[in-house]
Amino acid sequence: MATVNRETAPLTAEEFARLPESDLFEELVRGRIVRSPLPNRLHGYVCAEIVHRLARYLEERPIGRGLGGNSGVVTERDPDTVRGPDVAFYSFERLPRDADLDGYGPEIPELVFEVHSPSDRWIKEVAKAAEYVEAGVSIAVLLDPRERKAHVFEADRAPVALGPDDVLRLESVLPGFEAVVGDLFG
Repeated sequence: MATVNRETAPLTAEEFARLPESDLFEELVRGRIVRSPLPNRLHGYVCAEIVHRLARYLEERPIGRGLGGNSGVVTERDPDTVRGPDVAFYSFERLPRDADLDGYGPEIPELVFEVHSPSDRWIKEVAKAAEYVEAGVSIAVLLDPRERKAHVFEADRAPVALGPDDVLRLESVLPGFEAVVGDLFG
């Protein structure tokens, strides 16, 4: 097996995918591994709530598939960046029903959700949302459990902040999907 000098040689997405699993959350950012502490229970609850609502929506409207568990998305190449959104949605147009789900494919999801954790810095979370949109994600939603808010990022619109009583609608990607923002946080 080839040894990669992580100090000098940037990793590719393919090399990153072959590394053994870690006890920490890891992403590949411009060829370098970035580690973060595992998220807390509130983070997990919010992710599960999004996955549940998305799964219910897709049972009624089988237009694509939702992925959870920080499934890798290649957002940049040369040097490579692989992000792990908390929840992602791919239409069957972008990721066909019969697509091989192993590894990191070239497909970009239409929608990603990221849940803000106390260890996250806001400036980095906003930059990550912009990175997703720049890579071709139609909508990136950054959820803030402490403030009970949703921040919605789209390519050709100013970011929108929704409070706990506002309704999150994702019409351009999931027509008819609605969720009261505060309900996402329990």
